[in-house]
Amino acid sequence: MAKKMDGVIEAVRYKNGHILMVRAYERRGASFSDHVLIERKDLLEQLKKGKKFVTGSRRVLLASTFVFGKPLQVVNRDGREFIATRDTVERDELEQVPVF
Repeated sequence: MAKKMDGVIEAVRYKNGHILMVRAYERRGASFSDHVLIERKDLLEQLKKGKKFVTGSRRVLLASTFVFGKPLQVVNRDGREFIATRDTVERDELEQVPVF
């Protein structure tokens, strides 16, 4: 059985091609937290530790029910690390995630 995700990224804030922070819901046992803001360094650290985050959005009035998108990954390119939803990137990029 596949490991469940540890968080859902709902929105992102960029500056100069890098994520500043994301708005996410973190898994808390069988449920999810209210939205939390996670800075890039903390998100990168969690991804490196093996935590699974996906893009998505919460369904209105349905508590911990989400529409899931793509999984996040750490991409290493030319000695730099990027957070992305695909492996052919030159900067941080979360596809189809709204900016806040």
